Amino acid sequence: MILFAGLGNPGRTYVRHRHNVGYMAVEHIATRFGFPAWSRKFQGLASNGRIDGVRVVLLKPETMMNESGRSVSEAQRFFRIEPKNVVVFHDEIDLAPGKCRVKAGGGTAGHNGLRSIDSHLGKDFRRVRIGIGHPGHKSRVTSHVLGNFSTSDAAWLDPLLDAVAKAAPFIVSGDDNAFMNECARIRRAAETLAGHADNESPRRRQSDAPGASSLLRQLLNRLRN
Repeated sequence: MILFAGLGNPGRTYVRHRHNVGYMAVEHIATRFGFPAWSRKFQGLASNGRIDGVRVVLLKPETMMNESGRSVSEAQRFFRIEPKNVVVFHDEIDLAPGKCRVKAGGGTAGHNGLRSIDSHLGKDFRRVRIGIGHPGHKSRVTSHVLGNFSTSDAAWLDPLLDAVAKAAPFIVSGDDNAFMNECARIRRAAETLAGHADNESPRRRQSDAPGASSLLRQLLNRLRN
């Protein structure tokens, strides 16, 4: 059994915050693999299902980010899941937007959600780091992570979240490199298609070619299948 915990803050105010990209990731996984409706458990929202035959518990802690460890550890203890089989999806300012990396153990890099989980579980849990980019100066970090994703972010955010969901079986099987490669492949494909759309002449766009947003939707539909 594996626990997938997506980090974020509960409530409508935070739904589109960059800090909530962990929530978004596990929500996409739940949708792709047909998990049942979320229920209130473990001081959060949980759902149980299977990915490639392996039982997976999805969790969105509702303790607020700084106390995520209370929720994650409660679920971990209830199901008797080893820390190495706890996978935490979270935002990462030290990665460029759209980049995705998997890390086992290590420090928390100032992330309060990870720090809380570390204090409850130790350092052996795995982390899926989803890049949201750095605002450029440490004085702007808080407003950056607690700010909404912009409309333009959809060009990389939507394909990345779909990629994370599609590649989730690799996380389940422990093949972290394959997971990262798949996420990167889908991201590159989206960027290439967007670039082709941007390079089309205005006349062609107006006449017989779909726009960039239409092409991206077509790509996402193909990648989801």
